[in-house]
Amino acid sequence: MEIKDWTYEDFPEFDQPVEGAEVLSTTGDEVGFAYFHDVEYANVDGIPLHLQIIKPFTRNEPEKIYPCIVFVQGSAWMKQDVYAKIPMLARLAGKGYVIAVVEYRHSGQASFPAQALDARNAVRFMRKNSKNYQIDPEKIVIGGDSSGGHTAMFAGILQDDDQATNLYPGISASAKGILNYYGSVSVMLKDSNPTTINHHMPDSPEGMEMGGVNLKERPDLCRKLSVECNITEDTDLPPVLIFHGTKDRIVNTRQSVNLYRRLKETGKEACLYLIRGADHGGAEFWTEEVCGIADRFIKKCLS
Repeated sequence: MEIKDWTYEDFPEFDQPVEGAEVLSTTGDEVGFAYFHDVEYANVDGIPLHLQIIKPFTRNEPEKIYPCIVFVQGSAWMKQDVYAKIPMLARLAGKGYVIAVVEYRHSGQASFPAQALDARNAVRFMRKNSKNYQIDPEKIVIGGDSSGGHTAMFAGILQDDDQATNLYPGISASAKGILNYYGSVSVMLKDSNPTTINHHMPDSPEGMEMGGVNLKERPDLCRKLSVECNITEDTDLPPVLIFHGTKDRIVNTRQSVNLYRRLKETGKEACLYLIRGADHGGAEFWTEEVCGIADRFIKKCLS
């Protein structure tokens, strides 16, 4: 064989018979994943923020351009484990999406709405760097789970970023759709979080998110933090897909039900899927069926 810079198409395939060996067929459409870890997308007040980026690839289409899902990892607004969902998210990436997992400033560093503003800058970063990660800058959706679902919703609701919070002026933070996995979207219920003993207190997740205040004494801040209280007929919001387990011990299922009803009554496009028996997260949310529902929803949003 001549030593030279072969193209894939011209390289001669090994086709000699080998006694005892079996030959397995391929199509070239098998999906693999590249992982770009700890990509810094922002530095806010000396706090570096990173993305974990999963990019699918195939042999047949190495230059393919993909839609992008910017996904906010939940953490009760505290310090995130941004690596936790990568194996599960790869199942969705396998449908043909670049997925960027967002690290936000946690509640010990900045209070609401800092997390949503960080997520909006993550969208801008991916749009600005679309060529580097083979994404279509016009085909971006945002999503998240638990507090990340809350963050994704507010990233869609907030529109008026000022110069201090918009790190990429002139680049849109808009998304074509929102994926909300069992989002902690409201503190309006007395049992919004059934197993949070210190619910609404200054040291509770929601109290810390609002700056360490007693939310029992601040109904105004409860409304500010609750997604359904910030949606009106005039709110410019893309379609929303909600998944929630029926036995969620951390985030009351009624949070998602109330949000869904509010979205519908204000004329927004929304879908709610209740997953029977599922707790707060788990493999039930990443089955072929559920990933297929998310895939079809995204394709509809992008069409």
